[in-house]
Amino acid sequence: MSEVQVTLVGQEEVIATLNRLVGAMDDATPAMFDVGEYLIASTRDRFLRGESPDGVAWEPTSQTTLQAYLDRGDRADPRPLFGPSGRLHSEILSFPDATSVTVGSALIYAAVMHYGASQGEFGTSSRGGPIPWGDIPARPFLGISAEDGRQILAILNEYLQGVI
Repeated sequence: MSEVQVTLVGQEEVIATLNRLVGAMDDATPAMFDVGEYLIASTRDRFLRGESPDGVAWEPTSQTTLQAYLDRGDRADPRPLFGPSGRLHSEILSFPDATSVTVGSALIYAAVMHYGASQGEFGTSSRGGPIPWGDIPARPFLGISAEDGRQILAILNEYLQGVI
């Protein structure tokens, strides 16, 4: 718990305001919730643009991957990271607490899509095929862009203004 001691004779309103700010900083869950919601929306927008938080365009989906989808009877969306299930871009989650927020995906393959992987990096399947079956380029989708940083500061500023 934070503590501020200020002695201002006749300035009870200032002291009360400072105490509200200190209390708000001890549990900023409402602000962290708003930051998380913003980052979910921002991440989904990046999927639509096909770019990393720093604005670098993702490598396109390979023709081999698109053909593998079609051969399995799946739909073949040519946009990077829009696989047949559509789950990766739609299942971005946030976990706010009193002092921070974590944004990410619970999908087991999310890290591979974000960081990339080399063919066979994770061994072989029960049938002897490499895992993954081909090289997967890194397509960073999580992170904070310069605009995200500005928006997060605006959210936090609004939160503190509301406390005052």
